[in-house]
Amino acid sequence: MSVEAEPVAGNWTARLRTRLLGTLTAEDALPDRQPAYVASWIYVFGVLTIAALIVIIATGTLLTLRGPTWWHVSSTGHFVNSLHLWSVELFFFFMVIHLWGKFFMAAWRGRRALTWITGVLSFLVSIATAFTGYLIQTNFDSQWIGSEAKDGINSTGAGAFWNVLDLGQMLMWHIMLLPLAVGLIVILHIVLVRVRGVVPPLGVEDDGTISPEWAGRLSGGNR
Repeated sequence: MSVEAEPVAGNWTARLRTRLLGTLTAEDALPDRQPAYVASWIYVFGVLTIAALIVIIATGTLLTLRGPTWWHVSSTGHFVNSLHLWSVELFFFFMVIHLWGKFFMAAWRGRRALTWITGVLSFLVSIATAFTGYLIQTNFDSQWIGSEAKDGINSTGAGAFWNVLDLGQMLMWHIMLLPLAVGLIVILHIVLVRVRGVVPPLGVEDDGTISPEWAGRLSGGNR
């Protein structure tokens, strides 16, 4: 017969478990229903951004396993590299529409400021990730991009520890540090969306009812 120990009040794992269970319930994590307004296309671009990110990670993993010269000597490698590039293009296309859409919807309403901030941070870090990706192409394009960017980055002082002409350093930033940062921020963003819920359209409360201010505008406009 096993005897389970009582949870210790000062135990950090017990405190973390209690907080997580109280913050993100099973219904929030895996909801089976969404408000009617989520059927709008403006809400789809966030999911499309995540789908493009999954393709980026999958193709990037294949390119990492085979090395930085695989896409130069193999037609298969060139195809995977093209998939990686175009998934990045779609990723930014979907993300920009998603960000602008949420900006004009004031997506920080209803205690969602941190959700908005993590979305913006993921966009900024993704730019640095894409930039290092161009630097490690090992072709004339990457040489030109690196040489042109070197002086601008050095003028900020960042060149002292972030040498864009160092292929090995840029390769590790691109396949390790920056993707890890993007992944963690995106996961935090998704968790916040699940905790706070999807932001409703302007004039609609979280419970789906029309806000008093917009109700007054609508009633005034109908007179």
